[in-house]
Amino acid sequence: MKLDLEFVRSQFPAFSEPTLKGWAFFESAGGSYPCMQVINRLTDFYMKNKVQPNYPYPASMLAGELMETSYKRMADYLNVQDSEIHFGPSTTQNVYVLANAMRPMWKDGDEIIVSCQDHEANAGAWRKLADQGIKIVEWHVDSVTGLLNLDELESLFSDRTKMVAYPHCSNVIGHINPVKEISQIAHKNGALSVVDGVGLAPHGFPDVKDLGMDIYLFSLYKTFGPHLGLMYINNELIGQMENQSHFFKDGITKSMLTPAGPDHAQIAAANGILDYFDAVYKHHFDEEAEPAQRNKALNRLFHEHERTLLEPLLDFLRSCDNVQIIGPDNTELRAPIVSIIPKQKKLKNVYESLTGHKLMLGIGNFNSVRPLIDLDIPRQPGVLRISFLHYNSMEEINQLLNGLKVVLED
Repeated sequence: MKLDLEFVRSQFPAFSEPTLKGWAFFESAGGSYPCMQVINRLTDFYMKNKVQPNYPYPASMLAGELMETSYKRMADYLNVQDSEIHFGPSTTQNVYVLANAMRPMWKDGDEIIVSCQDHEANAGAWRKLADQGIKIVEWHVDSVTGLLNLDELESLFSDRTKMVAYPHCSNVIGHINPVKEISQIAHKNGALSVVDGVGLAPHGFPDVKDLGMDIYLFSLYKTFGPHLGLMYINNELIGQMENQSHFFKDGITKSMLTPAGPDHAQIAAANGILDYFDAVYKHHFDEEAEPAQRNKALNRLFHEHERTLLEPLLDFLRSCDNVQIIGPDNTELRAPIVSIIPKQKKLKNVYESLTGHKLMLGIGNFNSVRPLIDLDIPRQPGVLRISFLHYNSMEEINQLLNGLKVVLED
């Protein structure tokens, strides 16, 4: 089964937008194009249901139903319970709220392990707990490869370790970490497993139950949706957390981690992501399946297409003596998030030249300062990042390769 790219791209208005014609988008790790289903649902909600939800009149009742449906459908795709799904304004803010909610669970002198491969969204708030009596144990990346070592992780635990925080996939290194194995190691040592999925979720939603982590976070604006952060939190765990909302919300788990209240319209619009997934599944597969099974099928479909696009890019970069690839240089170990550093030319000059070839790329540290420190890479100008998703085409890869050849080999 091959991905019908023409069908997929027809679901994204950006690909028919005249002002974007001729431009190849390779900065999806910073935020994906939204699918038309999300745009339509958001517009529709603002036009028809932008009222307080769950009052006994039609517009309000429908607003509440649309929001509840997002919780349920997200849970079904992620293979968890809808009471374990929580929406917040962003992953960074979600982690900030989590850190404050979880601190009362621990005693002064307790320890948490925080990886140095993280985007600061899943690092900064945890590290600030050092000011509140928690000991932060750093899990550094290899200074050459940028990878996290599981043997080193084993050595970091003590009888006071309460949590391990790490990314499913770094947004500059691109390596996919073995979440299931890390979660088992954490649990064996009596610790929680907290996973930043922002880098990997755009390439396929995880089967959370199978991976076995306690908390999983990602950003919906990087998975074709509205600007929200999503959290999965194990039901048993949230009952131990301190309420971060109004005092009368204590015990109402859906409200305890949203201090300012939910964004009604965007939560309702999150249904559009799943409308899109359902449409792609129906277009490619004849058999009926539960959402979690549809998700697995789509993951395979997306992964094969992305790998087909990634192989010629890595082949070219490996052949360039004047380019450093950050992280592994094979398709088996990484997502299509490829950071590079030119060895003989100034990074900003290369970036500006590539923009002249109508290539939309990323440059900087992408708030992943800590892995760059471990790799001895200056945070400014940082790295040049090439990231793409299943909606990209081989024609766009060729446009990228042509631009790289001209700019790097000139």
